[in-house]
Amino acid sequence: MRIDLHTHSTASDGTDTPAELVRNAAAAGLDIVALTDHDTVRGHAEAIAALPAGLTLVTGAELSCRIDGVSLHILAYLFDPDEPELAHERELVRDDRVPRARTMVGKLQALGVPIEWEQVARIAGDGSIGRPHIATALVELGVVETVSDAFTPQWLANGGRAYAEKHELDPFDAIRLVKAAGGVTVLAHPLAVKRGAVVSESSTARLAAAGLDGIEVAHPEHEGLDEQTRARLRGLARELGLLTTGSSDYHGSRKTVGLGDYTTDPEIYGEITRRATGAFPVPGTGGPRPV
Repeated sequence: MRIDLHTHSTASDGTDTPAELVRNAAAAGLDIVALTDHDTVRGHAEAIAALPAGLTLVTGAELSCRIDGVSLHILAYLFDPDEPELAHERELVRDDRVPRARTMVGKLQALGVPIEWEQVARIAGDGSIGRPHIATALVELGVVETVSDAFTPQWLANGGRAYAEKHELDPFDAIRLVKAAGGVTVLAHPLAVKRGAVVSESSTARLAAAGLDGIEVAHPEHEGLDEQTRARLRGLARELGLLTTGSSDYHGSRKTVGLGDYTTDPEIYGEITRRATGAFPVPGTGGPRPV
């Protein structure tokens, strides 16, 4: 059983529509895929309607948070999307994305980059606008070679020259709200150091004490770490009693990683579904799997 629990569609900053994403997940040989767009559940209905037979969809979202001045992301799975307090907080984060993106475009222009808001808006389309859309514009302009190259202190990394802060949830509130909505929480890519400062072990321990369910251990941005660092992350998860997941963080053509390049153990997935009460995985009935 092949399980990828972190993907993005055009509902936020991926390049596949939700329907394309589930079809591509089936074609990649996945059995289970989670759609976790940034701070939105807008893509779920389309993904469910297009879900091929033999593929199960886990509904979720990636919530933008901040602790001790450090940005972090919480993957929320199988929560009730209509729970009003959590829905309101997601809306606040989404509403702040446009003015934040405009600020970053202005900073890039001040740095001499010939970027225009209209270019970024075109790239984002109907998606929840974010840094990957601006990074894609930088690739189009030839400023950087890849989207990942834009996430450095020189450009868009946390604290970088063109970075701008946004409204972000307190992660303790995020965990509380997701739990109240019947969901399960996992700390995403905790050692993605290329993005900037990462959450300390002491902060992770505080999150675990507040009810965090797991840590995303196998992730493409952890590949550059030495084995001792990766082993320490696995050890921390054991010490704190946290589940360990693996995911591609797929963004379509915006990144080079493919669906299913990093996966979650079926036993871990089973525990996630056992803990969830707000929603249930959706089995596909939309026709034969692609070959």
